Amino acid sequence: MKKILISLLLLVSTISFAQIKNLPNVDVKKIDGSSFNFKNIDNNGNPIVISFWATWCKPCTKELNNIAELYEDWQDETNVKLVAVSIDDRRSQSKVAPYVNSSGWEYEIYIDPNSDLKRAMGVSTVPHTFLLDKNKQIIWQHRGYVEGDEYELFDEILKL
Repeated sequence: MKKILISLLLLVSTISFAQIKNLPNVDVKKIDGSSFNFKNIDNNGNPIVISFWATWCKPCTKELNNIAELYEDWQDETNVKLVAVSIDDRRSQSKVAPYVNSSGWEYEIYIDPNSDLKRAMGVSTVPHTFLLDKNKQIIWQHRGYVEGDEYELFDEILKL
């Protein structure tokens, strides 16, 4: 019975990862409130990191703050672009811009107020980080954050 459950879990996780290999055709909000179709994210054939986060999520903000300290070097070395997608709902999305501005993040920031992108990409918890290759294909993902995970992410970026 245990083997069957493990096999089922592996199958379900493989299926859900296969379903989100490409970016979904979903509208999100830019930090200025304008609409943007997420499928149009681009970095001229260079790697893209997508980080789902929320203002109320301490591990999320810790991860993005730690990456911010390294981000300029990462860009110089790999031309990577980080896109941070807030899953704050309509009640708390007004906190996103002030938080980002006070943090000094150099990322592209989007808001997913209805969780459409979150659902389409199979995000169940934050932080959830995706790495896309030059063809905008999802090649790696990571859930949660512990100190030092940013170095694992950078190692994956370097592999590209």
